[in-house]
Amino acid sequence: MVKERQVPRLNAVQEQRQVVRLGQAVPYLAAAYRQALGRWVGDPVLRLAGLPFVTECYRSPERQEELYAQGRTKPGPIVTYKRGGQSNHNLSPTPALDVAFLLADGSVSWSGLLLSKFARLMKAADARVVWGGDWVTFKDRPHFEVLTREQKGGDGRG
Repeated sequence: MVKERQVPRLNAVQEQRQVVRLGQAVPYLAAAYRQALGRWVGDPVLRLAGLPFVTECYRSPERQEELYAQGRTKPGPIVTYKRGGQSNHNLSPTPALDVAFLLADGSVSWSGLLLSKFARLMKAADARVVWGGDWVTFKDRPHFEVLTREQKGGDGRG
């Protein structure tokens, strides 16, 4: 007997968390994310691979400092080169968000392959979207941002 694959789903608390996080984003980044998510879940193959969700949008300078310490004074890999107050995540509304994937078994994945597929949908949704996986010196695959007028582009390093 062939077991049917489960489609990953967020629970009510996770859904509400998504609403709050997207409410922290600049409107056109939130709109690009929603459009990309709609295309993802509308594809029968992609939706079985995992469900994209926003892990962080606005990040306090204190949270940014915690992440900056990772791989330096705290265990774990380096995940950012920006100190508190230096990241686009620290702006409100924020032009940055991070994405991961909920898998059918309830685990979370930061698969580079899934993120690259989602990045294509994000960039197609809005030409202002920049994907951290395209950066040359520091690949920040979970990171998406839109450039503000003050920025000229480059390597944001979340």
